[in-house]
Order: sequence, then structure tokens, then C-alpha cells
Amino acid sequence: MRVAVIGLGTISDMHIKSYAANANAELYGLCDVNEGRAYEKAALYGVANVFTDADDVFADPNVDAVSICTWNKTHADLAVAALRAGKHVLVEKPLALTVAEAKKVQAAAQEANTILQVGYVRRFGANTQVLKAFIDNGKLGDIYYAKASLLRRVGNPGGWFSNKELSGGGPLIDLGVHIIDCCWYLMGRPNVERVTGHVYDKLGNRSNIEHLSFYKTADYDAATNTVEDLANALITFENGSSLMVDVSYSLHTKKDHLSMQLFGTKGGAELEPALTLVAEEQNTILNIEPQLDHPTFHFDSAFQKQVDAFVEACLTGAPSPAPAEDGLALMKMLEGIYLSSERKRAISL
Repeated sequence: MRVAVIGLGTISDMHIKSYAANANAELYGLCDVNEGRAYEKAALYGVANVFTDADDVFADPNVDAVSICTWNKTHADLAVAALRAGKHVLVEKPLALTVAEAKKVQAAAQEANTILQVGYVRRFGANTQVLKAFIDNGKLGDIYYAKASLLRRVGNPGGWFSNKELSGGGPLIDLGVHIIDCCWYLMGRPNVERVTGHVYDKLGNRSNIEHLSFYKTADYDAATNTVEDLANALITFENGSSLMVDVSYSLHTKKDHLSMQLFGTKGGAELEPALTLVAEEQNTILNIEPQLDHPTFHFDSAFQKQVDAFVEACLTGAPSPAPAEDGLALMKMLEGIYLSSERKRAISL
């Protein structure tokens, strides 16, 4: 399968390396509006074809599939154009900036005889896959509650991430989408009934903080920030289960924090910071630690599994492991949280 990667920012390296390691994929081309960067990466990875316009990629009959790694604002339009050109599509999260845009992508995916996969990479972590196997086997019973937190003290990447027009929002749409999707996926992807959300912009990007390093984009500009610092939400599903989530770029907390927990009628689980199962036997509570090479989320191996699953689905016609309807469902939750905060009330979906 001949693949072109569109958008050559930081995340594109994970796509490129993963395709290069897949025996059934060929890195046919790289595309970026920055011609110098496109040729530089093409030389680095030994890719023969360079594009500076995505339309040229879609028009090339030699391209079977694309990875879309551009600004969030462009995801929906590029995905629709690629699908209409008959290409398979792996698009980075979020699928779109609005529910309306996500519906357009879903419609294009339904019309196309190709695969559309959204980049929900946490689904492919070994810890997630092992836990899902236990859940599918009924070990946790009915999961009725989940909690997820991804809190950064100082963690606004700047660049387009901090520009709401390009990103659609801050930590909620950047980080929250991953942990919400992962919990929702493990809970069985229930239909959403309503969301109650709060979004805060109290601290800014805290660029004044010294002696504490954090990830910055290549075009980081401390003066630019139009996204939220913190978001929290309670998502209630039609089956009565619920998910509580909070996520931040800037927060006065002792340390960065990541946790994900699920609670069922027969047992529970902690997915992060490391996979632990909670069970009851012989009137005794047991904390069980599965033995894994990566008991916590390991980005490199999960990304490789994500790309491998995409390639396999494209070549075999198997269902997408993260289809457009999942991207739409997540967009409804995200948009609902922002809208709930704006209107100061619960939003029914």
C-alpha cells in the first residue's frame, strides 16, 4: 500500500516511522506547505516524492492512502477531499472542529469504498488492549463509572495549539479527546445522553515560569494564547453509566498527573499510571498486576499498532478500528462540553 503523509510537524514522524516499519506499506510521498521542510524530511527518511499541495497528492493515482497530520482546522476538509479521491485515510484526532464538520466526514466515508480511521492511538496501547480483553470476557461485569484526569502544571505547547482558530480549543480537544475516547471505548462505546462541562481561562500559558521545561512547538510564541487552561466534565450515557474527566495545560497542582479508572459490577481497573485490575474472590479484594512489557501507555509501540491496524484494514477490507462514527461521537462530547460551559447548563445530546 503506497502512502503519503500530509503535514510534517512533530506527530508526522510517528506516522512515517511506523509506515517504514510495516512490510505491507510503502512511503510513497511527503507533503507540506513548507517546501524546505518537505524536502528535508524526504531526504531524512529516503522518500522519493515531495508535494507542497495536498490536492496534488489526492490527484496522484499512485497514492493509495494518506495520513493527515495537519492543524486541527484542516482535518475535516482534507479527509473529505481524500475520501472523494478514493484514498484510504488515517486522520489525526480530532476528526473535526465541530459536529457539523464531523458529519460531513462521516457522509464522505459512507459514500467512499475506502477506510477512514481516526488517530485514537490510546486504543492501541498494550495496557488498553489487555484490559479490553478482560472486559470483553466479562471480568469487570457492567462498567457503570469511569474517571480520567490528564493534568499539566505548565504544558501549553504554544504555536497553533494555542490558537483557537486553528486548534478548536486547548487541553480538552488536544489531550481530553484521547482519555475520553479510551474510557468510552473500554465502556463499550455507549450512546451519550447529556454532558455538563466547565471550561476555565484563569492562568494563561504561564510563560513566566522559570526552571521548568515543557514541550514547545517550533513556532512557539508566548504572546499568543486563545485557548482554555482547564476543562472538566461529567458525561452521562443512555445506559446510565457516566464518565468524569478533567484536563489542563495550566494548573496550580503539585505535579503533572495522569490517571484513568473504570468501575464495574464485578471488578474495577486502573489503566493509568499502570494497569491494575481489582477483583473479589473468597470474600477478599485482590489487586492484580498483569505482567506486561509496557504496563503503562507506551507511545511508540501503540503508534506502530495503530498504523499496522490501519494498513491491515485497508488491504483486507476489515472494518476500521476507529471509524468516522466514533470521531463524530467524540466531537459531540467535546462540542457539548464547550457549549455547556458557555451556557452554564447541561447539554442534552
